[in-house]
Parts: sequence; structure tokens; C-alpha cells
Amino acid sequence: MKKNKLVVEHLYEFELLGFVAPVKDYKMAWIINNALDLKLAKTDDYELEFISGTRLCISQYKSEKENGFIQLLKNKSFGLDTNSLYLIPELKIIDYFLLIQDFTSEVDINDYIERLSGNGLIQNVVKLDIDKIKSKENLLTY
Repeated sequence: MKKNKLVVEHLYEFELLGFVAPVKDYKMAWIINNALDLKLAKTDDYELEFISGTRLCISQYKSEKENGFIQLLKNKSFGLDTNSLYLIPELKIIDYFLLIQDFTSEVDINDYIERLSGNGLIQNVVKLDIDKIKSKENLLTY
């Protein structure tokens, strides 16, 4: 019997910032809202269930734009078990990810980095190359 293999190629049409900031998720959303003049609001938690039975429950905040969105995702999962699970396991040092999808190109990513770096609660802000992230499929939250 002949087997067919389905190959799906995802499009990663967003910029990605990573934050090292040991603060609660609502505090991080508040910091970003004030620094970037956004309106990130808490949405339903992002849940991933893997074939192995492992479940991730990720806190997320989102702000819809006219031609895109901005989304804050916590890297570390919260749950009932004591094991720490990560949205992007190879980047355990990163506490939060900010996905910026803007089809109008009016968002200046370098300006965002500069303004967020000025906050004392954020230890580091880095622009991440999506193509170099091994588990980048976990960032597709649609």
C-alpha cells in the first residue's frame, strides 16, 4: 500500500521579542501597555496538548490592531504538576515573548526595544530570529 506524507509549511509573519523579567504576567502586560501605549488585555489561556499526553497552559494577553495584532505569551507553563514546562524549551532563560504581527509596517521594532529596555523591571529585551527556534510551531496560536 502506498503511503502519502502531508507536509505543511507554516508562515511566520511576525516579529518576536523575548524578555527576561521575573514579574507576574499581569504586571508584564501593564509594563508593556505603559511603555508602548498599547491595550494588551487578558485572553483565554493558550493550551497545547502533545501526543505524549503533556499539556501546556500558557498565559496570554492580546491587543488587536487594524492590520495585525500584538500578543504577550508567558514562556513557562502553569499547571497542577510540579514539572516546569516551557512554550519554547530551548529558550528557558526567556520569561515572556511578544509577538508583533503588523502588515502595515508602522511598528518600529527597534523603538519598542529601546522603550522597553528603559524599564527597571525588565532585565533584558532581545529580538529573536524565528527561523533559528527549533520549536517555533508552538508560537502559532491561531
